[in-house]
Amino acid sequence: MAQRVTPLSRQTSIVLLCDIQEKFRPVIKYFSQIVETSNKLLQACKILDVPYVVTEQYPKGLGRTVPELDIGDTKPFEKTLFSMCTPDVLSYIKEQVK
Repeated sequence: MAQRVTPLSRQTSIVLLCDIQEKFRPVIKYFSQIVETSNKLLQACKILDVPYVVTEQYPKGLGRTVPELDIGDTKPFEKTLFSMCTPDVLSYIKEQVK
């Protein structure tokens, strides 16, 4: 039986951008392409008014989000877990997605 796919909507969607940071640049293959694609996704979010979350894994040690990623005045969620599902992020998602 075919499964029905529902359209995306602003009310039920959110984009998660995870740990796109300076220290990862030399060790992640295709890093510049990942940043470029992430910027396209961010542009779409802004045009379509879709919320997004940016996280940084231990920024004191791994650096901040790369400057060429256009997150505007969005403040990244700092974390030390190897998951984006921190209490702060989950709380934010609950506020944004109904």
